[in-house]
This record gives sequence, C-alpha cells and structure tokens, in this order.
Amino acid sequence: MTLSTLWVLAEPAGDTFTTTSLELLSHARTLANDVAAITWGDGSKLAAVAGEYGANTLYDVGDLKGALPGVPVAAAIAALIAGGTTPDAIVIPASYDGRDVAGRLSARLDRPVLTNVTGLVEEGGLVTEHPVFGGSLTVKARFTAEGPGIIVVRAKSFAAEPSSGAPANVVAAPAGDTGATGSAVIATSHVEERSGPKLEEAAVVVSGGRGLGEAGAYAMIEEIAKLLNGAAGASRAIVDAGWVPYSHQVGQTGKTVKPLVYVACGISGATQHMVGMKGSKNIVAINKDADAPIFQIADLGIVGDVHKVLPALIEALKART
Repeated sequence: MTLSTLWVLAEPAGDTFTTTSLELLSHARTLANDVAAITWGDGSKLAAVAGEYGANTLYDVGDLKGALPGVPVAAAIAALIAGGTTPDAIVIPASYDGRDVAGRLSARLDRPVLTNVTGLVEEGGLVTEHPVFGGSLTVKARFTAEGPGIIVVRAKSFAAEPSSGAPANVVAAPAGDTGATGSAVIATSHVEERSGPKLEEAAVVVSGGRGLGEAGAYAMIEEIAKLLNGAAGASRAIVDAGWVPYSHQVGQTGKTVKPLVYVACGISGATQHMVGMKGSKNIVAINKDADAPIFQIADLGIVGDVHKVLPALIEALKART
C-alpha cells in the first residue's frame, strides 16, 4: 500500500454508524495502512464498532450541544490538520451532514472537493471514480497538489464488511471556538413516519413512476412493498409532481439502492433513475412501452399496463400469505 493514512467521517446512528460510514471504513482499510474515523457524541461507545470495521483511531469531536455537525466537525478536522496530523485524504459520506462538513472543510483548508464518487482505488496514489452521462461512462480523477484531498462518496459504492479488529483508540478532537458560525442550534427535529425497512437498506424495493397515471395509484406500490416486507421508492418525475415525498426518490439526485430485488412499475428508465438502482441484484420492470429503456437492464420484463398488472400481483401475493 502506498497510502499511509485515510480519515473517514463516521456519522453516528445510535450505537453504531450509518451504513454508508461503515461501507467507507471497510473499503478504507483495504487502501491504507492506517485508518481513522471521525465522529461526534460519545466516541467511547463507538470505539468497538470503529475498530470492527477497520479504524485504528477514533477522533471524537464530542457533544455538539444541539448544533448541526457541519460547523464543529469541520472545525475539529481543520484543527487536527493544523496541529500536524495530516492524512492522505478525508473520505466523507454523501449525506446531508456529510456534504455540509465537506463544504465547510473545503473553505477552511482551501482545498477542492471531489464529489459524486463511486469508486476509490490505489494507483500510485488515491484515484477516484465518477460516473458521468447517466452512468454510461466512468472518469477517474486524483489530487495533484499537496495536502489532504476531500472526497465525498455516494452510498452503496462499497460493501460494509466487519473484520476482527480491536476497539479503536479514542482521541479527543474538540472543535474549539467556532464563533458566530457555531451559534445555530437545532430547535426541533421530526422523524418521518414509516413502516418496514429503510429504503436504502431494504432487500426488496418497489418503485413507481409517471406510468402510474395519478397520485392515488401509488397506494398500490406501498401495498406491494408491504406484502414483500420491502420499501416503497419513486422516480423523480412523481416526486417533482408532489405525489410522494423526496425521501422516496431513487436516482442520481435521490437515494442509491442495491436491493436483492428491485421492482420498477411504470418507470421508463431515465438514466438519472437507473444510476440509483442498476446495481440491484435482480431487476423486474413493468411498463406498457416495450421499448422503454428500463427493459435494457431488467432481468425480468413485463410489458403491460400497471393498472392491470399490479392489482393481479397484489392478489397473488395476498393469496400466498
């Protein structure tokens, strides 16, 4: 390995880290001799998880006292680097908080950010891979200037694979005085109600598109997802139309999913949508247009009207259960 140290922003999620954080930690340990995780909250409770997924060190920013992570976490990372601890790169999940940290850290370090990354390889240095033109091509990039690179990686780009590592060594990494930028706090927060697994973690995802015809027809998508113990997704077209919340959107500007089974209902297959789901192990497409692009990547295609196919599918699933 030519890489010495990689830092991974590990976003806490209860007594573990987010799935994307675990994916990045797992992959980082295949690239560098030393991997450090950067988190906040109570790092001592997460040391075992960090070590299990490949981190030797866990930098703990500490209690954010109600602040959004962007300001204090970026300040803490910048302080570590100013103190002489410099990694080859800082790898960050492409989440809301991750992108906020990356932008603020870029301003503090005066370093550019490589975004929309789906691959990280070691080729005489760290090289990033980026899908372009709707995923039809992949381009590679690398940092050439001195200093740590800031890299924002999309979810589901790697597998989260635990190892037998010992708990990471916890090191305090306080943010210090963040001035006026650190004065904003979270007054209230709301968690969207849902039943079943999270969209990005579900083994089965059933998504609907413009071919449903109307917002009310999305109820069939939700029912099928529930019958399959899966999650309901959507194309950008019906999200933009206001039929379903943005949290359901699958695609380049939504969530990336890689379930065991992905069922696309009334989705034509725009490249922006396929970027977010084409890694699914099995793809089932239902569309009345036999020439719809979605059929080019489908393992099973059904040419038919969703208003006839989906009710029949629901009836069949209910009969089985």
